[in-house]
Amino acid sequence: MYDPPGYVWAITLAGVITVPAATCVLLYGGAMRAGLGRRAAALLAGGAAVVLGGWFTASAVIAGHGWYHTRLGHGVPWMPVAVIGFLLALLALRRIPVVARALTAPGMTKRLEAPHAFRMAGIAFLITMALGHLPALFALPAGLGDMATGVAALLLMRRPAGGAGRRAALWLNGFGMADLVVALTLGALTAYQLIQVTPAGSAISTLPLALVPTAEVPLLLALHITSVSALTRSSRAPLPAAAPLTVA
Repeated sequence: MYDPPGYVWAITLAGVITVPAATCVLLYGGAMRAGLGRRAAALLAGGAAVVLGGWFTASAVIAGHGWYHTRLGHGVPWMPVAVIGFLLALLALRRIPVVARALTAPGMTKRLEAPHAFRMAGIAFLITMALGHLPALFALPAGLGDMATGVAALLLMRRPAGGAGRRAALWLNGFGMADLVVALTLGALTAYQLIQVTPAGSAISTLPLALVPTAEVPLLLALHITSVSALTRSSRAPLPAAAPLTVA
């Protein structure tokens, strides 16, 4: 069993914790912008913290017991089940009326990119590869893609929301989703040894790296999907009608 050094734990947990924390702050701000009031905003952010923190803790327990470390044909592949199940749960939860109002409040299309800035913690994949515990086939696209998305999110938040800023946001979300899908695919292929590489990708199924695909990635995918949906709706919004001319 791979036991990573302390600084890999620190970098990985920094990304795993800050992304859901930023999401809770995002929901609080969205609820305030939607006019729900401080009490409702605090309850929404607190509820999100319980849901996200609860699953992150449960996933850590599962990884700690080694249940993610399986081979195809030898028991249930719990990691893909966890990834898909958590993503579907998040997509269902965003349809709750109070959550939907917070996510679609005025000015939220740009703020939805904020949690992606913390994806620069993907450097942990590159460090683990350099230590000889992850294959380059997975670590390079996953780590570099995450870092590129994080830098792009920081730059995007400094641009105006409309026009070119909206197109840049669509590009960012498209690239970010592609990066996550490619990383999940390559991680599964190497971890389950469907592609024979040295070293194998088994380290992704152990702590702390196992928290990235099972907890952080589904949340990031849900944020991407929500952002694209909001950007699409904003582009279809009708222009305000011109004021009628009055005759003096």
